[in-house]
Amino acid sequence: MSKALVIVDVQNDFVEGGSLAVTGGRDVATRITAHLAAHAGDYTAVVASRDWHDAHGTNDGHFAEPGADPDFVSTWPVHCVSTTEGSDYAPELDTSAVTHHVRKGMGVAAYSAFEGVTDDGATLESLLKDLGVSELDVTGIATDYCVRATVLDARRAGFEVTLLDGMHAGVAAASSAAALAEMTEAGVTV
Repeated sequence: MSKALVIVDVQNDFVEGGSLAVTGGRDVATRITAHLAAHAGDYTAVVASRDWHDAHGTNDGHFAEPGADPDFVSTWPVHCVSTTEGSDYAPELDTSAVTHHVRKGMGVAAYSAFEGVTDDGATLESLLKDLGVSELDVTGIATDYCVRATVLDARRAGFEVTLLDGMHAGVAAASSAAALAEMTEAGVTV
């Protein structure tokens, strides 16, 4: 059985100090780096996803309209605009072991890494299946949004999935607990 690690959206705008900061984000980045230092060789691929939103417009309603407050459900503050510092990986995340980068949300709302594409245009699902991967370890930010969506899409695509303990951070306690329950119900090892 071939296994890959998927690192979801560990970006400057999602860690402390970012425009859509998640408490514990920098600590999660540090823990993922330590995990990679010890276990990178265990994986056929190490994939990192990033939000990569357009600088102009609302990205199909993902960003709140100018002058409007985001609802933090389906509209958000401007974040992870492509090629800006906010879209960069958090400095605590050592990406030297990353074998594939996936960008998502280019002009549209996108939560799951499975909605993104690699630098050469492949979907995450096709990349993993072409590599013979059947199991995924998932880490990243945020437990209750992009990690949840990625994990559920991975299960729908037929992958065995483990959410690595201590290597994800959520926006809010209640929604994170609900997301963990939903993932468990979907057959994810949490």
